[in-house]
Amino acid sequence: MLRKIGRLFVIKTRFEAFVIIYALALGATSRGAAYLQEYPGWGGQLLFLATTGAVFLAGAKILDCLKYEKAEREREAVEQAEG
Repeated sequence: MLRKIGRLFVIKTRFEAFVIIYALALGATSRGAAYLQEYPGWGGQLLFLATTGAVFLAGAKILDCLKYEKAEREREAVEQAEG
């Protein structure tokens, strides 16, 4: 039962990855807007840039992981078919 629930939290497709990245971006821009109000000037702008930059890094990592997991599954399928 726990395994079925755990599968809900696994990103399986690129569409799911993009939905999650979009949600991260919405949260980051919301947090960045709060930083702009709390810290006017360069400090707030740098914090806003940091929050949105983190989404770019996380999104790239998520997409890379999907690519590597797909390649690993294909490699295992080939090995299983040969062996």
